[in-house]
Amino acid sequence: MAEPKTKATKQSVAAFLRKASAQRRQDAETIIALMKDAAKAEPVMWGTSIIGFGTHHFKYESGREGDWPIVGLSPRKQNLVLYIMPGFAEYRDLLTKLGPHKTGKSCLYIKRLSDIDVPTLRKIVVRSVARMKRKAAAR
Repeated sequence: MAEPKTKATKQSVAAFLRKASAQRRQDAETIIALMKDAAKAEPVMWGTSIIGFGTHHFKYESGREGDWPIVGLSPRKQNLVLYIMPGFAEYRDLLTKLGPHKTGKSCLYIKRLSDIDVPTLRKIVVRSVARMKRKAAAR
């Protein structure tokens, strides 16, 4: 079974953020503070482009397993991508209040932080982190 390619690294989060535009960096720093507070964990680079907080171990029925951040962020050129691990089924009520966004299975895509309601984003992140920590404690 192949190992996951994206793993925690020793790469500097600050050095990574210096490569982003001023606006993208400012938005990322705001989200980093929010995620750091919610996860009670320091930001760590995962691979070359994901800033993650905390770690959870996953194992699929296929036997594939690995580690992944509890919550994470990638400040891409097109969008800010937030990794919300449990997905969005439990957050439909909050997503309607968030503002313009798109979702994937566990990815939340936002163009700019100024486009959305940050307190609502905070609620999504806090609930997501709490759910992931409960899941880990139940193992």
